[in-house]
Amino acid sequence: MKILVLGGSYFYGRVFVMLATQTDADNEYHVSCGTDRSYEITVVNRGTYSMENFGVKQVTGDRHEGSTWEACMDDYDAVVDFCAYEQGDIRFALEHLSGKIGQYILISTVDVYQRGIGDSKTEETALEYRSFPGEAGAYIAGKVALEEEVRKECGKRQIAYTVLRPAILYGPYNYAPREAAYIQLMLQNHVLPHFTDTDGRFQFVYVKDAAQAILNCIGNEKTYGQAYNLCQDEILTYDSFFRTLKEVADSEVTKTLQEIEISVDVAMAQGVPVPFPATAQETELCDNGKSRRELGMTYTDFREGMQRTYNAFRNVYLGS
Repeated sequence: MKILVLGGSYFYGRVFVMLATQTDADNEYHVSCGTDRSYEITVVNRGTYSMENFGVKQVTGDRHEGSTWEACMDDYDAVVDFCAYEQGDIRFALEHLSGKIGQYILISTVDVYQRGIGDSKTEETALEYRSFPGEAGAYIAGKVALEEEVRKECGKRQIAYTVLRPAILYGPYNYAPREAAYIQLMLQNHVLPHFTDTDGRFQFVYVKDAAQAILNCIGNEKTYGQAYNLCQDEILTYDSFFRTLKEVADSEVTKTLQEIEISVDVAMAQGVPVPFPATAQETELCDNGKSRRELGMTYTDFREGMQRTYNAFRNVYLGS
């Protein structure tokens, strides 16, 4: 099967390519893809990270420039779009792809759901059309608009589409200031914060699971015109997150670890990351039942996923 990947060199997309091509020196992603298919992959991105050692064709360029697409005139069984953020991104891509496309898979987010309604969100929950300030507000508005756009533009062209809505992604290669930042604090500074005023709850999804979900969707007619939440079963708090992180750490690390009590406001003022919902008002939870039933998803236990993540970043931060 021929797959065109848009974006895909940084984290989620990188792991998807590794899983699909079974190319990973650390064996983290040498697992069954659940299919006997072989994949011929072309990756389009700005070339920040080379993907050619994964045995894929890499096209370097900006998706907003027409010339970038000149090397992508083939037919594709699926397009997997990791980097659509603004209204018009999908329309522009489809206008410049002259070959036949079997399926368009949009990577969205669970943040598209209407906020503050209190229930665990299913795929039938209304989307959020209110405007919110700042970068986060722009991100939500962009993804909501793109979900409408993929339905409209694929409908006009009779292309099947699927939308995936991952929760907070974590795992090896995640260099965003999330779990990796705390692991770095543990390993290099021998400290962890202990937030004194958080009551927020949140859900993660291990990046390999989210990548597997894409493979489960490709060519799967049951997923056409559907959206799926991707999230682990566990509902976490900062306390349970830090407790798990200490459980998976090496004993020599935990013996010297200092936990510093700190409020969220002070932490943010001092540059300590507070990347997950800190308050009950920020809490927005989702249901993964549809992905289990229709995609056959099984989700990695959080402790297991954090053990793998810790091991990967230990090698990065300690050079071992």
